[in-house]
Amino acid sequence: MTLDLTAVLPVTHNARELSGFPTDGGGVLASGVLFRSDALGALSDTGLQGLADLRIGTVIDLRTDGERSRSADRLPDDGSITLVPLPVQGGAMDEMVRRLLPAADGTPLTEAQLAEVLDQVPTLEDLYVAILGGSAPQFATVARAVIAASRTERPGVLFHCTAGKDRTGLAAALLLQVAGVPRDLIVEDYTQTGKNLARGFAEALTGLITSIGVPLTPRLKALATESPASAIEAAIDWIAAEPGDAAAYLRSGGLTDDEVAALRRVLRGEQPS
Repeated sequence: MTLDLTAVLPVTHNARELSGFPTDGGGVLASGVLFRSDALGALSDTGLQGLADLRIGTVIDLRTDGERSRSADRLPDDGSITLVPLPVQGGAMDEMVRRLLPAADGTPLTEAQLAEVLDQVPTLEDLYVAILGGSAPQFATVARAVIAASRTERPGVLFHCTAGKDRTGLAAALLLQVAGVPRDLIVEDYTQTGKNLARGFAEALTGLITSIGVPLTPRLKALATESPASAIEAAIDWIAAEPGDAAAYLRSGGLTDDEVAALRRVLRGEQPS
């Protein structure tokens, strides 16, 4: 199950706790451990209190340095939360579109140039495989942060990107797989994001694209605001075909066997061995 936290953490649009999912062996995903959201730059005072009430002590920012500089997270200044800047490349929509554009000299794009630009826009499936292919060390760091936080008085770990969709969705899928959550529930959690963004945030995300002179094609719209099951399923299939499973993927990023075992215990609320 997921617990919507947008009212507890205003102003967010796509915040929720991951807990209560059944896991293999008859267990359930522990509560108070995993939280996912969109960026926290507009977090209100009520939202700051919400972080404390939820015992969230670690925030992992998966955005690029450029994204972070434009809208830094608003967090308590009392040292109660550890911020982990952890850039995962490939998911920043504005930076992606700008890289595709020719050098700006004031001359409008020709139809041929625009067609060439739009032809280079990846599908969500291709984007996720590319992110996974280059980000195993970053996702292993997320896993280590979850383990480390479990030893503190504020064991909650909140991870986010801009919309809480792509990089955040991949991190969630990897952690849920390690915990032994069934695939269909992992897909269900991922697709919830599209419904959450449709409550209004999607318009802001698409406006970011059109503001720099790029028309909103169906592929760009999907990339910015949608979370179809096929996208996360492609990522899960890639993990199964390449490293073998989520644990093997995280090991390829540097996680040890002992750390994988510890992560699984933390996520399942089991006592350390």
